[in-house]
Amino acid sequence: AARGRAERRAERISAGAVELEQRLTDLLRTGLASAEQAGYGLWEETAARMVDAQAPGLAARARELGAIPSSGPGWPVRLLEECALLHLLDQAWLRRERLPDDLAATVRSRVGLPAAPDGPPLRDHWLVLAQYDTTDPKLTTRRIWLYGTASGRTSLLLSYGAAGRAPELALPMGLALDAEVSAFPGVGQLRASLGEQFAAPSPTTERPQGVTTAQAAVHYGEALRHDPWLDSVPVTLDRVIPTPDGDSWQLADTDADLALPLTPTARSRPGLWRLVALSGGAPVKVFGELGHRGFTPLTAWPEGAGEPVSLC
Repeated sequence: AARGRAERRAERISAGAVELEQRLTDLLRTGLASAEQAGYGLWEETAARMVDAQAPGLAARARELGAIPSSGPGWPVRLLEECALLHLLDQAWLRRERLPDDLAATVRSRVGLPAAPDGPPLRDHWLVLAQYDTTDPKLTTRRIWLYGTASGRTSLLLSYGAAGRAPELALPMGLALDAEVSAFPGVGQLRASLGEQFAAPSPTTERPQGVTTAQAAVHYGEALRHDPWLDSVPVTLDRVIPTPDGDSWQLADTDADLALPLTPTARSRPGLWRLVALSGGAPVKVFGELGHRGFTPLTAWPEGAGEPVSLC
């Protein structure tokens, strides 16, 4: 019975992917300017059709397309890029039987199929690098980044709560725990599930290992090879200085003539000024998320001894 339900859902998702491909074809045939004229309603309707097809991942990406024409200068380029990624996801789903197992698992996750942890439990001394919430009208999502001091692995714990209610799992930044985590399926998948804890979380002065800005960019590029739909990767930068860059900011590498720009989200947060104050022109260690729009700092440590500072 479970197999039959899974097959019927896969058929509905395939029908939704075919319909979405037709919408993208129509958009390119009539020209990107038609997206601005059609407004958000067209893509909201498309998203609703993907929800009916039980493909929430496709629905979310369709909604994002609807918001791009009103996102400011350069929106046609951004719209074309996102259409290309959505087309790639559609085609990957429709040809999933030909994909390697890990990539097929990534595609199933991206279209919105549920998955359970399938990796062997990994016991480690985990540092809590960051915890922050994002909300929408129906759901609060909590993201907790962990770093294993023995394995060097970074894992993401996700926890959910109904709108207006905090998720149950809470691990404030600056704690460490002796615990097992199990990875979810998918190539390069960072999401994990928290398993048995062998001691209560406790404060720690340990810090994660860091990389240079050049190494961080290489890491992001390699991650995209395995998952083209990846928004960002977790990175800890060593010895960087927050530096003005025109009307923006960047993290400049102390030991090289390289820098990573901050994302628009990071520039609008109060955490930027906490980071600037912590640095005071001196190098700092910064953990955050690196994506195609830049770097979003989440936690920082001073060069010498000192407590971590939350930038979320």
